[in-house]
Amino acid sequence: MNTVDAKRVLETALICAPLPVSLRDLRALFDDALGTDTVKNLLLELQEDWASRGVELVQVASGWRFQSRPEMRVYLDRLHPEKPPRYTRAALETLAIIAYKQPVTRGDIEDIRGVTVNSLLIKQFEDRGWVEVIGHRETVGRPALLATTRQFLDDLGLRSLDQLPATQAGVAQQELFKALDQASSMPEPETAQAVEQVEEGVEKGDAVLEAASDNTTGLDGQSSLLPQV
Repeated sequence: MNTVDAKRVLETALICAPLPVSLRDLRALFDDALGTDTVKNLLLELQEDWASRGVELVQVASGWRFQSRPEMRVYLDRLHPEKPPRYTRAALETLAIIAYKQPVTRGDIEDIRGVTVNSLLIKQFEDRGWVEVIGHRETVGRPALLATTRQFLDDLGLRSLDQLPATQAGVAQQELFKALDQASSMPEPETAQAVEQVEEGVEKGDAVLEAASDNTTGLDGQSSLLPQV
């Protein structure tokens, strides 16, 4: 199979796939006749082929997928004018703490935020597929250890936790919260459009944990006010 045909196969499979596709699965399209490096190079060529279009090919934690570019969201929103309720600021702060300090227990989160964490809030993140229990701390009561999932990274358009906004003291945290909030409020197929906001947060985002621990009295403490998603 020549390069042109191989790219057509990859392109077709990725466009039709409802979820990101891993390199292993993409190699299976060719009966493993193409090596991993070859498939990667073809994917990079596909990225260039789509560079001037409204849709882009990106790599996230679970694999590769096509998604709309962030600047297209204003137009796509007109197809879905009604958005689900967004998470509260307290909920986003809790999620950010889990992302940066994982694995953490509810007690760890409460120590940082200075307020009680409602168990329903954690359940919301688990139901969404963003947070999971990965073990238990060997201490009194063996509290559950919470961590973010691959789905969390996929929905924010990230390949790994290393791409989370850098923790820099003195920079406003609103940009990071905005990215998480927008991701949480999007219908599932559109969550990847938060990529642009998250990447901007790398430059502008605040250290959520530093802000929470340095200014716990400024938190709104509304973790029990949960929107239905």
